[in-house]
Amino acid sequence: MSALTNAYIFLILAIIAEVIGTLYLRETEGFTKVIPSLITAISYAASFYWLSFTLDEIPVGVAYATWSGVGIFLITGLAAIKYLQIPNLFTTVGMGFVIVGVVLINLFSSEN
Repeated sequence: MSALTNAYIFLILAIIAEVIGTLYLRETEGFTKVIPSLITAISYAASFYWLSFTLDEIPVGVAYATWSGVGIFLITGLAAIKYLQIPNLFTTVGMGFVIVGVVLINLFSSEN
């Protein structure tokens, strides 16, 4: 596997960890609940740990845009399932723009 492929694997792991941490953040109830607080803290730490491995191969702006953009999309979708927080039309269109932006950044970044 190439170094760039490994970097994207680490980026995927970072995104998954960040999504888990964000989904459990609501359940911490202001960090008064121990188990959800630990899950959130460990997930965020793992996310930044894995994100750091991507930065040797993927420019920080591209990595961060991908990490945050895909995270927003996944969190919104999972929150719709877990918390019944259904996005409205404008939210859905906006997320579509975010995803298009992430794709464009990854395809056409001159730094990659």
